[in-house]
Amino acid sequence: MSDDGSRAISIIAFIGSVFSPWYRWSGRKSPDNHVCINVATYGPGGRWTMTDRGRDALRQTNDTFTVGPSHLHWDGTTLTVDINEVSTPWCDRVKGTVKIHPHGLTDKEIPLTEDGSHVWRPFAPSSDIEVDMNREGWTWSGHGYFDANFGTRALEADFGYWTWGRYPTSAGTASFYDVARRDGSDLSVALKFDEQGGVSTMEAPPKTRFSRSLWTVRRETRADPGTTPKHFKSMLDAPFYCRAGVETTIHGERVQGVHEALDLNRFRGPWLMPMLAVRVPRRPKWDF
Repeated sequence: MSDDGSRAISIIAFIGSVFSPWYRWSGRKSPDNHVCINVATYGPGGRWTMTDRGRDALRQTNDTFTVGPSHLHWDGTTLTVDINEVSTPWCDRVKGTVKIHPHGLTDKEIPLTEDGSHVWRPFAPSSDIEVDMNREGWTWSGHGYFDANFGTRALEADFGYWTWGRYPTSAGTASFYDVARRDGSDLSVALKFDEQGGVSTMEAPPKTRFSRSLWTVRRETRADPGTTPKHFKSMLDAPFYCRAGVETTIHGERVQGVHEALDLNRFRGPWLMPMLAVRVPRRPKWDF
């Protein structure tokens, strides 16, 4: 998110594009044949790109991850993302560079299921970012975050609903992961990260509901008793998933961060896949 809060960017690199209808229709047997670098920009002139590409587009080394014309490179201190994609539905070029400078790297991994079929890995919960995109007003700096999720089963096979929130605080970063598993059990994770990457558990304030998304996805996050979270910036809004800037109160401190809610019961519905296919084009051969 930009320092002034007016713009934000989200980048997700996939092997096995979990939200792609093409991957689902394929039976999810070949994740390397459904790869993607999803870029979404929020604010004036915001754009969306999520092209599902085939295995010919994927190239990897120890320090690089390439899908078609876009790639990520890690040099030991900075993650550089070179973006060259086409937006949907505008069909214009989304091109530029994003640099992520972690304040500190963690070694923390959180299993989200008892058997470890899904793992959350918060690499750098606090980072500086530089954004330089090919649109007016899209050269800015701000505060960012870098994490990963790994899984060996479909998300909707193991989970019904989850929320995630990451909030910069005066002492570092607070992050909450609340998961409703398909087997009826729940998982709640509350972690605080210092600026050097140190990690410790924290006492989580109660889960508190706030306004639903435009698609009426239920939303809740952690907030001190007697306080109410507040949506302050719209980002992604889909029938099963929403991402937004949210303000809440944690241990007496009013903070602003990014919140996500994912309704995997809705995502299971076959009616959703044709809708997603409109926003997620498939290009099985390497091209631009």
